[in-house]
Amino acid sequence: MAKALFHKSQRVYVKPVGTWALVENVVPHWVKDVDEPLRVTYECGLGRQFQAHELVSEQAMQNTDRSDDDDEDLLMEHWRISRRSPSRRAELGLTQSSVQQGTYPVVLTDEGEAGGWRVGPTVYDRDPQRIEHQARMIVHTPDLLRIARRIAEFASERPNEFPRDLRPVAQGCASILRFVYQLDDAPEAVAAAE
Repeated sequence: MAKALFHKSQRVYVKPVGTWALVENVVPHWVKDVDEPLRVTYECGLGRQFQAHELVSEQAMQNTDRSDDDDEDLLMEHWRISRRSPSRRAELGLTQSSVQQGTYPVVLTDEGEAGGWRVGPTVYDRDPQRIEHQARMIVHTPDLLRIARRIAEFASERPNEFPRDLRPVAQGCASILRFVYQLDDAPEAVAAAE
């Protein structure tokens, strides 16, 4: 069962949005004949409810005695690949020569085993190599965003040191960050040379 980790009016950092907000409402999700809520979500006035793993308390942020890179890791997602075995395939005795016979990848994007990206076994059977490739790409997306942020920040902070040939790359990184985080405060890349 779930316990509330944050309280109403508490200031939290909302990782998916990349901004601070106040918890406006703690929303328990109840199941009939159960004494405790099944899960708890939090309304922060940002258009949707957030789960506890998407929020960081102000106190936790202040208590971290780390470098900037480690603080960024605290705010970034850490995704992983898990493997699932379809029950129907096992019943029929079907096997597939893949990374692990009879399984397909699932990208877990939260701390539990439920949330994330997955395809069904029939989709996997059509093109296993493509699905395995997609799973590897998705699981490394947070790392690629971290690299894109560093490139865009370096280009905006040190425009004279940034190589002229790589300026379009930095602009592309800044554009991707603005799109992903839906923020106007993503690092601005160096303007293209005239």
